[in-house]
Amino acid sequence: MGIDPSDFGKPDRLRYRILIQVMEEQYEPAIEELRQFYKTESAFPSFNRRVERYINHCIDIIYAIKAKRNFPGISQLTRAKQQELRDRFKDHFNELIFMLRKIEKVERDLELEDARSTIYVVRAMWVAALALLVTWFVIEIYRGLAVTSFVVLEETFTKWVDAALDMLKL
Repeated sequence: MGIDPSDFGKPDRLRYRILIQVMEEQYEPAIEELRQFYKTESAFPSFNRRVERYINHCIDIIYAIKAKRNFPGISQLTRAKQQELRDRFKDHFNELIFMLRKIEKVERDLELEDARSTIYVVRAMWVAALALLVTWFVIEIYRGLAVTSFVVLEETFTKWVDAALDMLKL
């Protein structure tokens, strides 16, 4: 049929299972698996909403493939019509591959968004901790070191003034 093996994806993925079932003309189990996949609770709240149209389109494509493959009286058609049906089947199959890839892409995109939001939260916590540390340090300097510095500067200034006055009295 001219399908690249990489189009099927990994054996543990939905795309592989659906495409194999369609290739083996097990249309109803493929449709049921798509429906079950849609009904399965996802870790991402918006996942089902985002893939619903792709799932429905995949089901429609599977029905179209089934109709093309099980066309009654195909042997009585001219070779050109038979070839046209085979070409339409290939087009539908390629479209099914494309739709299943879109479903996987939505899943990957949601995983990336989740990872990014986790990174943002961790960074925000780190910046908040750093801000608290800097604030604590500034307060500590103001309360402890600032008073000590003021005393030292005042004493130094007093000594300089006394030394200057002593020099002027000479």
